[in-house]
Amino acid sequence: MSEKAVETLSFEEAMAALEQVVGALERGEVPLDQSIALYERGAKLKAHCAAKLAEAEEKVELIRTQEGRAVGTTPAEGM
Repeated sequence: MSEKAVETLSFEEAMAALEQVVGALERGEVPLDQSIALYERGAKLKAHCAAKLAEAEEKVELIRTQEGRAVGTTPAEGM
């Protein structure tokens, strides 16, 4: 599993890393200390993904406003 800084990851990279973290925690094959570290990384990854989605929603809303189209977004499911 890559330990690249969360802030440098693209949305897709962060989602893939989050899936790896969740999988490792669900399997329960890691020691407690490592589980805690994985959980902390997972929380950072989730927040990063949520921020990236919010940025994308803001950009889409801006484009729609500039085009004179209806404005408003619905949060992505699960975030």
